Amino acid sequence: MVALARPRGPRFALGVLAGATATAAGVALLVVAAWLIATAAASLPLTALSVAIVATRALGVSRGVARYLERVVTHDAALRTLSDVRARVYERLAWTEPVHRFRAGDLVTRLVSDTDATQDLLVRGLTPPLAALVTGAGVVAVSTALLVPGGLLLAAGLLLGGVAVPLAAAAAGRAPGRRRTAGRAALSTALVDTMHGAPDLVAYGAMPAAIARVEAADAELTRVERRDAGLLGLGAGASALLAGLTLWGTLLCGVAAVQDGTLAPVPLAVLVLTALAAFEIVAPLPGAAARLGSVRAAGARLFDVLDTPPALNPGPAAPPPAGDGLRIRGLRVRYGPGEPWALNGVDLDVPPGRRVAVVGPSGSGKSTLAAVLFRFRDPDAGTVHLDGADVTAVPADTVRARITGMPQDPHLFASTVRENLRLARPDAADADLRSVLARVGLDPDLLDTEVGPRGARLSGGMRRRLALARALLVPPTGDAGPLLVLDEPTTHLDPDTRAAVLDDLLAATAGRSMILITHDLEALDRMDEVVVLVDGQVSRRGTPAELRDLPGWFRNGLSAGPQGRPATISPGGPER
Repeated sequence: MVALARPRGPRFALGVLAGATATAAGVALLVVAAWLIATAAASLPLTALSVAIVATRALGVSRGVARYLERVVTHDAALRTLSDVRARVYERLAWTEPVHRFRAGDLVTRLVSDTDATQDLLVRGLTPPLAALVTGAGVVAVSTALLVPGGLLLAAGLLLGGVAVPLAAAAAGRAPGRRRTAGRAALSTALVDTMHGAPDLVAYGAMPAAIARVEAADAELTRVERRDAGLLGLGAGASALLAGLTLWGTLLCGVAAVQDGTLAPVPLAVLVLTALAAFEIVAPLPGAAARLGSVRAAGARLFDVLDTPPALNPGPAAPPPAGDGLRIRGLRVRYGPGEPWALNGVDLDVPPGRRVAVVGPSGSGKSTLAAVLFRFRDPDAGTVHLDGADVTAVPADTVRARITGMPQDPHLFASTVRENLRLARPDAADADLRSVLARVGLDPDLLDTEVGPRGARLSGGMRRRLALARALLVPPTGDAGPLLVLDEPTTHLDPDTRAAVLDDLLAATAGRSMILITHDLEALDRMDEVVVLVDGQVSRRGTPAELRDLPGWFRNGLSAGPQGRPATISPGGPER
């Protein structure tokens, strides 16, 4: 985690210097005060008094200025580092689709609290120890020059207060720190799950149990935080005890030296008050060390994201040529070593302007095919060529300029219809937006309508139509425009809405290259080819009329449909 701040090393060095200067100025103020008090009874020259007054003012001003500079410089460097880390996390997640290995609330905690631990480490865990090292060495040198035993005693006290106590606090806080980080993630996950699932929880009477889980997670986090506060209190108490013992030891050594004639009374006062002020140097260290356990646990969770291997190769910067369409040969994909193949040797051709429907039972690999085409993951074997170029050898965004469409669960942002549409074409004029809304059967006057979180203010059919409109807005890049991949565009819709959306979809995409991934067999007569996937393999392919006369899953699905309405295929077994 410290290595993440390496580009800001000079700034942190300046912050450490400013912190050491501020602490040294504080110690020097007490030294000057000790000198004035000790010499007050003597005949103090006016010039010496003037020097002391000027020194006091200068030290007071320099202490405040140096402390301000330390805060500004170190926080600026830490915040810039934090910004870089957040960008790295977002970039890694973008190249590690899908992110569903993390639960929503846990992912939020990793992106916010765990990432913020970088700032805590740099500001509270890195700068104070380095500043204490610089200032402590100087103070010990001054004390040793006045009285060697006093300097050695002060060095021992500072080592115990600045090293031994923080190490003990770090060791005692390691386990609570891990529990606190895990508890924070558990509370965030429980809250997010409860909020997102509130309608279903209320409908099934499970809300009290969900609230109980949130309360239990909150109680556990509170218990861990209370123990952490106790550790901080023990660290502060141990530091105060060491400061008192060191002060008394220094005083006794100094008094003995005065009696022996090896130390004058004025240096004695300077030596004692220097020892008193020196523990300001190490005062923050036990508290910072006690929190290192949680910082370490947060860092482990942060690097769990950063070290996740990419799910796809970003590719070089060369764009693919245009005009040859999509060609898939021997495509094989699985989600982990030893797991069954989600796709196992799939071949598929989609020339420009051709419409292909991919159907099959649930779990047959249809959505995995869409994930490969959307460049959410790379093939484990086989090739996917778009316009003559391997899609794994070109940037993902370049491929997505030629392959667009609608994932199975399209996301709508909590904004207006206009802003959701402009994700596809930021420079689109309102006239273009109204035109595409009309093409998918939506009211063109909806542009300023707020869709709510995840499109909650729209009906299911409207959300699907809006996602389709967004896909149709992608600027054309060839004679037939981008290849449209529509993954289950009518899922969760009632039969009448489903039929209307399919009709509007096919009308709006006339002349476009398209892959329609669906359970539905409605309107497939207007497709150029139907490919049946079963157990990750192509079981049948042909025109709808040809497949209707062949035995197997497709014909069985047609015969299972309600009389008088085209069939909707339910999940079934493999073809025989």
